Amino acid sequence: MALITRKRLIRLAKGFFPALCRPDDDWALARLPPNEAALYRAMDVRDREHNVAVAKILLERWPDAPDCVVRAALVHDAGKSLRPYYVWERIFTALFERWAPTVEPYPLRKGLTGAWQVRRHHPRYAAEMIEDECVARLVREHHQTNDPWAAKLRLVDQEF
Repeated sequence: MALITRKRLIRLAKGFFPALCRPDDDWALARLPPNEAALYRAMDVRDREHNVAVAKILLERWPDAPDCVVRAALVHDAGKSLRPYYVWERIFTALFERWAPTVEPYPLRKGLTGAWQVRRHHPRYAAEMIEDECVARLVREHHQTNDPWAAKLRLVDQEF
């Protein structure tokens, strides 16, 4: 089981108090083309802050990261915006992900089944909305390790 780190505790607190979030939207939007910028803006402030943090840490560790990797980091959770941010659902589905029922991605449902769907399939949902194939592929694979850059994105993402 993953350790509860300071970063995760802060993120949990911000889950309940989104006014504490301060995503660097200017930094993110300066790097995104219009389609991806729209996806970024559609995300909840908590997800935007997380995605910016992931992108900045990724760049710190791998300054040679291609542009599409940074952009993928900025929108990797855009699929979660298909459903409102319900903090208790996010906590529940994260804690019990190991025992999650198998759920098909479509049709998107309401209630807890919909929360499981978004938890499991948000990379696919986001990738389907992204025009650039490199960014879409990295987002789609960020929960897998098929691609070296997707693996690096996942590594940083898992720290939160």
